Amino acid sequence: MKLAKRLALTTTALAVATAGTLLSTTVGHAAPAQSATAHVDAPAALKVPDGNRLTGVFAAKGVQTYTCADGAWKLLEPAATLSYKRDRAHRPVALHSRGPVWVSTVDGSAVNAAALVTSPKAGTIPELLLKATATRGAGVFTDVTYIQRLDTAGGVAPATACTGADQVSVPYSATYAFYKPAK
Repeated sequence: MKLAKRLALTTTALAVATAGTLLSTTVGHAAPAQSATAHVDAPAALKVPDGNRLTGVFAAKGVQTYTCADGAWKLLEPAATLSYKRDRAHRPVALHSRGPVWVSTVDGSAVNAAALVTSPKAGTIPELLLKATATRGAGVFTDVTYIQRLDTAGGVAPATACTGADQVSVPYSATYAFYKPAK
């Protein structure tokens, strides 16, 4: 898919995800202090290996966009806005999209990852343990090693058949926990 079309789809999905909320962040916007707790509740299968420490916990709201492929729904991409879990104003501090990738809207740092372990949950998208494949920039996502997608709600592909070039964006929410090497 051409980059311009992909960006247009992601922008549309983010607009749906935020239900009209304007996402405006300026360079230098200070993020609220986030004190990461030493632990998040996760299934044993999604445990992060020893030698890593929790550095950030974010609430995510967005969509899982599916496209029709051979009569079945296939995940095209996620599109979500992340905010600090304890920020009552829900100010966006990162965007999550296809890759999967998370990009800080505060400092431009980013992390790409690949799923290592899937933990199914009834009626929602599964919880995941992801391993970072690349990071760039200096900031919140510098040196991230692992990511957990927890507390998932929604986002499941329709159970109905599809035809042609159908696409659908299904709302979801989750908690993303980010880990870096323990020092």
